[in-house]
Amino acid sequence: MWNDTDTPLAFFISFRAYGTWLHGDPRGSTDRHNNSFGSPHYPPIDHWNQISKARLKHDPVTLRASRRTCAMEAIKETCEKRGWGLLAINVRTNHVHTVVSAPMTNPDKILSAFKANATREMREKGCWPHEHSPWAAKGSKRRLWHEKSVASAIDYVINGQGDDLPDFE
Repeated sequence: MWNDTDTPLAFFISFRAYGTWLHGDPRGSTDRHNNSFGSPHYPPIDHWNQISKARLKHDPVTLRASRRTCAMEAIKETCEKRGWGLLAINVRTNHVHTVVSAPMTNPDKILSAFKANATREMREKGCWPHEHSPWAAKGSKRRLWHEKSVASAIDYVINGQGDDLPDFE
């Protein structure tokens, strides 16, 4: 059923750890000129990938168990404090997926809050000692307009990411 308002029911917010999916990547890539819904990824281009790697300001970031735990707890706390409904979350070794119900909230604000608070929590717990952010510059903020799209996004976040990750470092 279609949501008959100008407000999406929820947002599918995703963001990556720094340096973990670069232009030219074997999985394909997207840039600001090729980033509309349903548009295909650029094909793998080894030369473009090598240039992207050379431009990194620091090593790519891996979200080991302690960092994943911090990110998850920070996102849960952010939603609780702001009155947003966290419908699904999955923090992986190189990215974070969430489905969030936050009516009348700009999705840029949600993404920014998640990244900032996850970084703060990692620093407070001593698992991110660096001045720079562990996150890639942007993220995905897909609007979910009807119940079916919300249910599909929740299923993807919970069941479409592979097996549970181990808790050891």
